[in-house]
Amino acid sequence: MQAGGVKLDIPTRILHIGLVVFGVWAWWIGEDAHDYDKADHSGFMLHMYVGLTFASFLLLRLVWGFAGPRELRFSAWFPWNSARFAYVKADVRTLMAFKLPEPVTHRGLNALVQSLGLVLFTWQGASGALMSMLIVPGERTEGWLSLVREIHHEWGGVWIPAYLVLHVGASVLHAFKGQHIWKKMIFLE
Repeated sequence: MQAGGVKLDIPTRILHIGLVVFGVWAWWIGEDAHDYDKADHSGFMLHMYVGLTFASFLLLRLVWGFAGPRELRFSAWFPWNSARFAYVKADVRTLMAFKLPEPVTHRGLNALVQSLGLVLFTWQGASGALMSMLIVPGERTEGWLSLVREIHHEWGGVWIPAYLVLHVGASVLHAFKGQHIWKKMIFLE
């Protein structure tokens, strides 16, 4: 058992690495997807396939969150009750005192940020998968599909980098403090 909470199993680590690689890649090339309505829509096609790969990893992660090891299931860590929110409040109070909370896997602010990330990334994966089935390359979107596309691309371009700064930034700050929590995700611990 690690000092920072539960020990992460190999499938959880592989799923996290897949989400990072394909999620960041899909976000990075997202601007190229604006050519969906052009005769040459290769940017859209690459973004779509990378995004669908990301959505596949996400779907597996969601299944693993319900069927994986008991201590890693969502029911064990999503901050949905008052006892779990007490950990979040304690972590916020620690931050307000200009200190870093202890990095405990799937507890407190850590669990809240990861929960928020899963919800937001589920929207991106589901809306992207829907658009991959309904958008006809070379034609403009209209109506509700145009709204979904707009939210997916424009808002995703705001909250994805914000989430990455928060999630990665916390790991970097903890590393400066000597707590290299990032190592457990890439099999170094």
